[in-house]
Formats: sequence, structure tokens, C-alpha cells
Amino acid sequence: MKKKKINIEHELRCKHASIIWPLLSTDAGLKKWIADEVTRQGEQMTFTWGETWSNHEIKTAHVVEESRQERIRFVWDDETDSDAYWEMLIERSDITGDYILVVTDFALPEDEESLRDIWQQNFEQLHQSTGL
Repeated sequence: MKKKKINIEHELRCKHASIIWPLLSTDAGLKKWIADEVTRQGEQMTFTWGETWSNHEIKTAHVVEESRQERIRFVWDDETDSDAYWEMLIERSDITGDYILVVTDFALPEDEESLRDIWQQNFEQLHQSTGL
């Protein structure tokens, strides 16, 4: 079954892309809000949720597109839908001048709500750890 493309926007109270970009593209930045542990080796990213000595999940992804200070696109290594990816894009609001984080992700129709919940939790963690 084909996955559905989902776009989620989150306003960041920040006027400088140079502050936001490392949070999206570096292992140290992603560790603050996406997973408990993140390592980047070239284009390969390894994400770990939970403690490695107990119950945990490890997933790997590859960076397939990266435009500095603008967007980064990943594909999970175990992805079976050839069209699926997840991407984070930063755009500037014409109204406030602040940046907006636009996340594109894919889910099966029955998993859409839980995926949106996961991203909402990630945004809350981003705000708690960085103030954005």
C-alpha cells in the first residue's frame, strides 16, 4: 500500500537560519529533539531511541538532498515505499519575519494521526531544549 504524503508546519520564533540549520542537519542538533542518540557519518545517520542497554530502537537513514540553510531530506534505509522520504525545510514568514519549519513525511493512512503526534512531541522537545 502506498504511503500518504503529510506536511506539518511549525513556527520557530527565530529570525536567523544559522541558528536553526544545525538543529536539522547535525547529529548534535538532532539529538536535542528527534532521538536520544544520533550519529552522522557522511550521508548516513543513525538514530537511537531509548537506552542502548535496555529497550531501544535503532534506525538508519541516508541524507539524499541537502541545501544548506534551507532543506534536508532523508530516506530510511528500511523504507519499502520508493516515493517515501522525510524532509525538513525552513521558510521565512512574510508576516512575522520568523522562520517556519515545514516537515514532509509519509505514512500509511491508518498511521497518519500517530505520525502527526510524534512530530508534535518532537516540536515540543525542540522548544524545551532550545526555546524555538
